[in-house]
Amino acid sequence: MVIDKKQVAVFDIDGTIFRSSLLIELVDGLIMEGIFPKSTIKDYEREFARWLNREGSYDAYLLKVVKSFNARLKGVPARKLWEVARDVMHFHQKRVYRYTRDLVEKLKKTHFLIAISGSPVDIVSPFCREYGFDKVYGRVYEVDSKNRFTGQVLCRDLVENKAKLLKRAVLKEALTLKGSIGVGDSETDIAFLKLVERPIAFNPNTKLYRVAKRNGWTVVVERKDMTYEL
Repeated sequence: MVIDKKQVAVFDIDGTIFRSSLLIELVDGLIMEGIFPKSTIKDYEREFARWLNREGSYDAYLLKVVKSFNARLKGVPARKLWEVARDVMHFHQKRVYRYTRDLVEKLKKTHFLIAISGSPVDIVSPFCREYGFDKVYGRVYEVDSKNRFTGQVLCRDLVENKAKLLKRAVLKEALTLKGSIGVGDSETDIAFLKLVERPIAFNPNTKLYRVAKRNGWTVVVERKDMTYEL
């Protein structure tokens, strides 16, 4: 008996569906709840200001936030982080781009939806489940015997290799890349976009835009209430 394999659609989340970074919003929430000290802001405020003033890059700012999160996570009870993640997710649930939101809704009927994000799975998973994703990958942090975070990232190599994650999911879930679609916004998404039949560079940064134009990929920009292809 031959079973037809389902087509796959894979999405980056931060900056592609969510109009910010789930990690940044989570860190803000942890500071507001007093779980992270207010001084946490000093870890990345310089890069944040440089990005706002168009003197630095968003990636440099985000990297500082990631380092701050990793450094301050150790000893935090998992339950407390999950509670903050739930509240942050509910508050920001609809802060999404129209184009990718509508595309996800459309593809739910025909494709197996996969989300791959560099943000903690603790917030990525509940966010994506609300939009009907079938499989969600995010950064997984280790907990100790007392259910407190150790600050260590599990399976770091796998999480940072989106193409490898996509191949793994296709094999594990018996999917097909025939008719597949992928959507990303930065160079970290290039590897998995090369695997799909219909790659879409959505609001791409410079590095992704150059690769997309060179390869003839679809480039979509959403600005205010306008969406257009370049």
